[in-house]
Amino acid sequence: MRRRSLLLAALPAGLVTLAGCGDGKSGSGQASASPSPTATAPSAAPSPKIVDGPLPAITAGTKFGEKPTVAKGPGAPSKDLAVRTAIPGTGRTVAENDYVQVHYLGQIWDTAKVFDNSYDRKTPLVIQLAQGGIIDGWRYALQGKKVGSRVEMSVPPTWGYGPQGNTQAGIKGTDTLVFVVDLQNTFSGKSSAKGKDVAQNDANLPKVGTNTDGKAPSIDVPKVKAPTDLVSNYVIEGDGEAVAADSSVLVQYKGVLWEDGKEFDSTYARGQLASFSLQQVVKGWAQGLTGKKVGSRVLVVIPPKLGYGDNPPAGSSIKKDSTLVFSVDILAKM
Repeated sequence: MRRRSLLLAALPAGLVTLAGCGDGKSGSGQASASPSPTATAPSAAPSPKIVDGPLPAITAGTKFGEKPTVAKGPGAPSKDLAVRTAIPGTGRTVAENDYVQVHYLGQIWDTAKVFDNSYDRKTPLVIQLAQGGIIDGWRYALQGKKVGSRVEMSVPPTWGYGPQGNTQAGIKGTDTLVFVVDLQNTFSGKSSAKGKDVAQNDANLPKVGTNTDGKAPSIDVPKVKAPTDLVSNYVIEGDGEAVAADSSVLVQYKGVLWEDGKEFDSTYARGQLASFSLQQVVKGWAQGLTGKKVGSRVLVVIPPKLGYGDNPPAGSSIKKDSTLVFSVDILAKM
C-alpha cells in the first residue's frame, strides 16, 4: 500500500479533486477552469482503434506553439480515434501516467466551434495522462509521441465525454471533438531538476546531492542545532518562471528529520510525482517555494512553527516539534 503524502494540510478529502499528491488519492486542489480535457469520471470504455483520419485541415497557425485555426470536419468523423502527428518532435517519448505540459485547442467536429484553448490564456496545461483524470482520447493519442510534436486528433464521444457530453463547454453527447495539442514537455517519476549547481558552503545547513538522474538526492544533516527560522536555498537553480504564493506545482521531493536524518516521505520511493497548491501545504513549504524558479532543486528546512508543531500527522515518524528537511525539485507550475 502506498503511503499518503504528508505534505497536504489537513483538508476534507472531498476538497482535493484532481491529480494525485503522492498516492493518487488526493490532488492538486486546483480544479482547472478549462472544460477539457479533464475527465468527468473514470472510463470503462474499451481501448480504441487508432486510425490516421479523416481529420480537418489546420489552415493557420501551423507552426509549433502558434494558436492554430482548424477547419470544419470534412464529412462524417471516424467512429475510431483518429490521430496524426502534424509536426514530429525529437524529444522524450510520452508514456501513460506521465504528466504532460501542453498548449492545446479544442473544437467541435460538425461546427468548428472552439470550446477551449490554452493559447489565449498564455499558460500551458500540465496534466497527468492517467485513467479517470483526463479523457481517454488524450491518453491513447499522446502515448508514444515525442516532446516537440504537434498532434491532431478527433475524439468520438466514447473516448471523450460520453453520452452525457459536457454542458459547461457546450458539448453534446453525440459530438466528436477535434484537438490540436503541442507537446512542450513530459514528466515522470524519473524527472529531475535542470539548472546550474549552486555552492553549498554553510556547514551549519544540510548538504543536498546534485544528481539529476531521477534518483533521490542525498541529504546530509550536520550534527548541530537546527535553525529556528525557515531556510530556503537553491541547490540547483533553474531558469523557469518563478513560483507564486498561489501557484500549484509539480514536484519531486524527499523529506528527512533534522534530529536523525531519517527519511519520512519521498516521491522517489513511491515512484510517483506530487502535485498540489501551495495554499494547501504546511506554511514552511508554501513560503519556502514561493519565488523559486521552475527547474530548480531547493533545500527547505522547516522549523516546527512552520511545519506540524505539536500536531504531527498520525502514523508518521514525525514527532512533536520536529524540524523537517526537504529537497524539492520544482518540475512545473500547473
